[in-house]
Amino acid sequence: MLLLNVLALCASLLAAAGHARAVALTTSVSPNERLCFYADVDKAGEKIGFYFAVQAGGSFDIDFDVKDPNEKILLDGQRERSGDYVLTANTVGEYSFCFENDMSTLTDKLIDFDIMVESEPRREVAAKPGQVADHTSPLEESVYRLSSMLMSIKRTQRYFHTRETRGFSLVKSTQSRLFWYAVCESLAVVGMAVLQVYVLQTFFTKTGRRYKV
Repeated sequence: MLLLNVLALCASLLAAAGHARAVALTTSVSPNERLCFYADVDKAGEKIGFYFAVQAGGSFDIDFDVKDPNEKILLDGQRERSGDYVLTANTVGEYSFCFENDMSTLTDKLIDFDIMVESEPRREVAAKPGQVADHTSPLEESVYRLSSMLMSIKRTQRYFHTRETRGFSLVKSTQSRLFWYAVCESLAVVGMAVLQVYVLQTFFTKTGRRYKV
């Protein structure tokens, strides 16, 4: 009987999880470009999760804003490197999530972002009163704690992924700068050597003026 109750609880949790709609994407925003994404909210009170991190480009910053269906700004920021927000949707309709790369004139910005719309109904298990009261609550609490821990691990993975990408981009940029610095230094040394040879050759081969008396 306990096994059947556990299976019923898991089925209800999976059904509740089916209400979550998530979009995880990676996109590139060109210079002076405004790029928007949209998510539909079917019921007032749903939770909207919005995460983004600039993976590459310039100083790893971007302008962004989040608007509700009435064009009211819910979130905005300038030159932000990353963000992790949770909003409550009070209006049914289409919400916009926009990135703007106005501060850059040459560099594209690579952005990793995640938009999640999730309803949070009360978890209920169809069972006779008194049969699973002693088992359902602790099991539900364990499932919720595991879900919270998984979300924390997911955020940590995103953080380290962003740090790794930015570190790789920084190393690549530094490597390119060192290469061109070495090339310029070598050309300068060769140029100085040629100039010295030319000066010495001119000094020993140039004849002075002759005067008749």
